[in-house]
Amino acid sequence: MSEAVHQTPAPNPGSGEMFDQIAGRYDMLNRLMSMGIDQSWRRKTVAAMELPADARVLDLATGTADLAMMIARAHPYANVVGSDPSARMLEVGNDKVERSGLSDRVALELGDAQSLPYDDDTFDGCCIAFGIRNVPDRVAALREMARVTKPGGRVAVLELGEPSVGWLSPLARFHVRKVIPRLGGMLSGSKEYKYLQESIAAFPSADDFAALMTESGMKVLEVKPLTFGACTLFVAQPEEART
Repeated sequence: MSEAVHQTPAPNPGSGEMFDQIAGRYDMLNRLMSMGIDQSWRRKTVAAMELPADARVLDLATGTADLAMMIARAHPYANVVGSDPSARMLEVGNDKVERSGLSDRVALELGDAQSLPYDDDTFDGCCIAFGIRNVPDRVAALREMARVTKPGGRVAVLELGEPSVGWLSPLARFHVRKVIPRLGGMLSGSKEYKYLQESIAAFPSADDFAALMTESGMKVLEVKPLTFGACTLFVAQPEEART
């Protein structure tokens, strides 16, 4: 009888377990692999939501709370709920929130973007950065984002993609396809960053994802490629008529 072949299970980012393993190094790896540009992308996301001064905001796939804290700093009277399926990422995020003195306005919770525990029209704005790619049912998550966002509020989705804009895009694609997974693997001692490259390559085109947002009950306001298309910012509003 032949010996059974044991294969390492594929990462399951939707469960949060994959990110539990890299939570302690997540921020450092992101800064190194994006050369610090990821923070600029987040700032553009905050600005694109055009939040009122006293906004209540939902940040899905909040991870270590970078975007949630950035929203709170930009809007001193805003309250932010950060939701993520990874307990370890939230643990790191809570430590950052406490050290930043934002605990009174930033609350982090375990949650599933596909099934949110909030009432309709709860938030003035809703966002997700580098997370929709990891959600198994993206339409369900987008519909939930539209449902919990108030009429006139904005939904912002920031997501990585294969660079395709400008004459430097081939070099940027090489960075995404080769440098990111190798650097991430070397620095983290894990294979999770191979998944990162593969998931970026498999993500829909900007036009296709914008169509998915429309299908999910949103009116797309803007699709903005950033850094040769290495990242795209999608901005939308819930359709006023909901079924």
